[in-house]
Amino acid sequence: MDERLQFVARRLAGEPMADLFSEFGIARKTGYKIFGRYQECGVEGLTDRGRRPYRYANQLPFQVENFILGGAAHSFPRLGEVLVDANNLTTQKKALNGKHESRRKIGDGGWVKPGGGR
Repeated sequence: MDERLQFVARRLAGEPMADLFSEFGIARKTGYKIFGRYQECGVEGLTDRGRRPYRYANQLPFQVENFILGGAAHSFPRLGEVLVDANNLTTQKKALNGKHESRRKIGDGGWVKPGGGR
């Protein structure tokens, strides 16, 4: 944070951005991001931010998940067919993510796992 603060202080003193980029050894995009965060949030904007994603692509919004787990699947019997069955929530999420167990159909109407065996 000390280097970021020095960068911003020198920029506010009137030094050109291009000179600061080369002197601090940062990319233009990074320099403008640091200065923009300072203008937006002040000194607090110069601290490190978490790298954890804000949201996950395949995760249901918590309101929907709570609605399903809160008994909606029991109140509306066909809801489990359309959305997710409350007892099968994890399995459905894995299936949507492509992490389900693959099997192939054999001639006599049964199923077999790809390494043999039923």
